[in-house]
Amino acid sequence: MIGSNLVQFALVWWLTKTTGSPAVLATATFVALLPNVFLGPFAGALVDRWNRRKVMILADASVAFATLVLVILFWSGLIQIWHVYIIMFIRALGSAFHWPAMRASTSLMVPEIHLSRIAGLNEALGGMMNIVSPPLGALLLEALPMQQVLSIDILTAFLAILPLLFVSIPQPQKMNAEKIITPKGLMADVAEGYRYMAKWTGLFILTIMAMVVNFMVNPAFTLTPLLVTKYFNGGVWHLSWMESVFSIGVVTGGLVLSVWGGFKRQIFTTLMGVTGMGLGILLITFAPQNMFFLAVIGMAFTGFMNPITNGPLFTIMQARVAPEMQGRVFTLLNSLSSAMSPLGMLVAAPVAEQFGIRAWFLLGGISCILLAIIGLLIPAVVHIEDNHKSQEMAVGSSSAVK
Repeated sequence: MIGSNLVQFALVWWLTKTTGSPAVLATATFVALLPNVFLGPFAGALVDRWNRRKVMILADASVAFATLVLVILFWSGLIQIWHVYIIMFIRALGSAFHWPAMRASTSLMVPEIHLSRIAGLNEALGGMMNIVSPPLGALLLEALPMQQVLSIDILTAFLAILPLLFVSIPQPQKMNAEKIITPKGLMADVAEGYRYMAKWTGLFILTIMAMVVNFMVNPAFTLTPLLVTKYFNGGVWHLSWMESVFSIGVVTGGLVLSVWGGFKRQIFTTLMGVTGMGLGILLITFAPQNMFFLAVIGMAFTGFMNPITNGPLFTIMQARVAPEMQGRVFTLLNSLSSAMSPLGMLVAAPVAEQFGIRAWFLLGGISCILLAIIGLLIPAVVHIEDNHKSQEMAVGSSSAVK
């Protein structure tokens, strides 16, 4: 995570410094998003067929190799903008395989009672990386040439691969484990993942809720710099405070979840987290111009509630989705949710232009609270942790581990 975040920070800074073009940065963001949105479901289908330990090893090795190519290009002075786009795409593709393989492996290695705690620790680690990586990246870029900074990712990839060579990871009993994978068979696997989610009403509704949250909330965070400068009349330090406290909140929330473990029904923990995020966003919305510290508190509280929302959701999926379906289900949820962010921004930009930046923050906060209330009123959502046996039967048999 450290190596990947450093490379991401370094490449974004290089693009910014070299071109100064918003269009270039937007293209880079789009390129990095493509694998998750469009190829993620296919990656998940392959993860469900292949040995997950090998998938993680090959994914990390591929990312390291792509970074090595980038190092050579910078060292030789041949680097071009389009080279960076291609490498960012390959790195994102490696992540599209690694992430579902890791999530799906966790459910086979961790007792169900501890899944939410592990999820909390993972969320906390992610938050820590967001705090540490930017200043560390800035420090390294000041002290070292670009190629040496990028080389750190190759070392950290090796350190990530090394323990995987010795760790035993159980594999689910595969329902369609033909040795030769055809395009038709792969499409059938992806379609089976969609059917699995669609037939499970509670999971299907939760997926829609996650899509709505991403559609409404992520654009608000994208608009935060404009909120800071245009509404609070702040500068770069005000913006850094907003971004830093969010990550600090994520770390704190993740650690609290790792100790607490959430409610007995994890869905109540997730819905509480969504409500808390909504309240935090509303506090940012209604903070007076001369009381910027209230917006900082709101951002910290929103960050705190982020792992309280996401951790239990992944716990439910790890505990209740059949192991041989988890790669597909995880990537489908991630793909559908990720696709909502750019779509939300297309709508949020004209709304913010017409009614002010805080208008979208208001819509985002209210939508979170309404979604949590609606979730509590839908039996299929409230009882999602009870209604999973029939879904395991839907893929042919109860889940089995070998």
